Amino acid sequence: MSKPLMAKATAVWLVDNTTLSFAQIADFCGMHELEVQGIADGDVATGVKGFDPVANNQLDPVEITRAQADPIYRMKLKFNAAAVGEEKRRGPRYTPLSKRQDRPAAILWLVKFHPELSDGAIGKLVGTTKPTIQSIRERTHWNISGIQPIDPVALGLCKQSELDAAVQIAARKKAADGVVMSDDERRKLVSTEQSLGMDPAPKVPTGLEVFGDEEKDDTPAGDFSDAESFFNLPQGGHDDDEDEEDTGRRR
Repeated sequence: MSKPLMAKATAVWLVDNTTLSFAQIADFCGMHELEVQGIADGDVATGVKGFDPVANNQLDPVEITRAQADPIYRMKLKFNAAAVGEEKRRGPRYTPLSKRQDRPAAILWLVKFHPELSDGAIGKLVGTTKPTIQSIRERTHWNISGIQPIDPVALGLCKQSELDAAVQIAARKKAADGVVMSDDERRKLVSTEQSLGMDPAPKVPTGLEVFGDEEKDDTPAGDFSDAESFFNLPQGGHDDDEDEEDTGRRR
């Protein structure tokens, strides 16, 4: 449930101007019941001026009347068409001081194992600037020789779900651009659970593959234990006969 604008000031006004229970006011303003009780006792929100939710078009007077008659009833915030689809804007990711020295290692890991991620996506994941990412990507960082790539999830700079969402967005963008990805690239762009169930990518024929079964030679292999058998030389007895004929002619 959405909270009203200036929730604490709204609770002050409801405590001062209605007979609603602490539970009803706490539920409507998104506060704890004891905090509302502290407002009624004067211990909390001292000096805070009440904010009228009826005059500011956040609460229908009928809701107050119904809630005062029924202690179990929970008031509903008035529908505001201008707020439909409005999301809470997130500022730059805050990185604790103790983990800021780990950001270059996380950036190098993302650049090495997920080169498809843009600088903006990496900046949102680890809370850094584009010049820092560019210096590490181009290996011009002043300490590039001393940086070792480390998983940002292991460093606590981002959640695994956030990293998976970022690589999924990169995968859809790359597929929309019509870029053909290899099997290794596809496995980098998905989560671990999905990559384990993927089939290997088909290989593109290079022309060197042999299609079909090769013809097998059924000829029995010969005995090549000596040189005469290997080179298919004639038997030694025939050579001896020729030598004897040549000797007889000379005589």
